[in-house]
Amino acid sequence: MVNFQRFAFIEGRDAFGDIDTVPQLPLTLSYRNSSVEVSGLLDTGASVNVLP
Repeated sequence: MVNFQRFAFIEGRDAFGDIDTVPQLPLTLSYRNSSVEVSGLLDTGASVNVLP
């Protein structure tokens, strides 16, 4: 049995102001009686990263 989920690619702007499309994972962060809805970058390995 294979379980999978699909996550939408959200269009936004990168650090240089260029349009970038990345998959984002919806998350709910909870602590005690508080929670907040956020989204995180889903690392698909498809992007190129250059570190100094």
